[in-house]
Amino acid sequence: MSIRLLLVDDQRLVRAGLRALCAAEPDIEIVGEAVDGRDAVRLAERLVPDVILMDLRMPRMDGIDATTAILKVRPQARITVLTTFDDDDHLYPALAAGACGFLVKDATPEELLDGIRRAARDENPFSPTVLRRLVTQAMSARADPRTPAEFPEMPLTGRERDVLRLLGAGLSNADIGERLHLGVTTVKTHVGNLMSKTGYGNRVQLAVFAVRAGLTDEP
Repeated sequence: MSIRLLLVDDQRLVRAGLRALCAAEPDIEIVGEAVDGRDAVRLAERLVPDVILMDLRMPRMDGIDATTAILKVRPQARITVLTTFDDDDHLYPALAAGACGFLVKDATPEELLDGIRRAARDENPFSPTVLRRLVTQAMSARADPRTPAEFPEMPLTGRERDVLRLLGAGLSNADIGERLHLGVTTVKTHVGNLMSKTGYGNRVQLAVFAVRAGLTDEP
């Protein structure tokens, strides 16, 4: 079954490049293209895409407001943000709006296609560089007021600490599995357990916690 994909970007050349890349994949069907956030909301409701590649800065309605509006009517849609290196002020608000992942616009074709497929599988695709920028921004803005001292008795296993440390370094589930010699399904289980134990709902919040707890400095 094909992944129904909606492309959202105000630049025609960007959309054309994304279309050329994705249209060649047998498991991806491009159902539409939106030129701004308002157009994206209208098309998302009418075309029912599985995954939406969303630009952040667009006229009439930006990607953050579009993400919020789309998820109100299509909560099952998986919105992956395409970002550049001058979008930092928009990253955490986009995450709070419900974006499931972030990919850099200069990602390789393989990384972009993998991100689309991961989003369709209910995973959270993050370019490692973007994840580190999100973690840095969240820490500097003190987006989460809790500190590691508030979790002195958190019962993390040794393997969960290993997974959390690598999450803080921006690694994907596949990369974590390769590093720790674990299957991806096992890594997903550990990530789910970490979310349950910490109360955090996504990988970025877990990564922020890992950095604040000093786990990324562990050997």
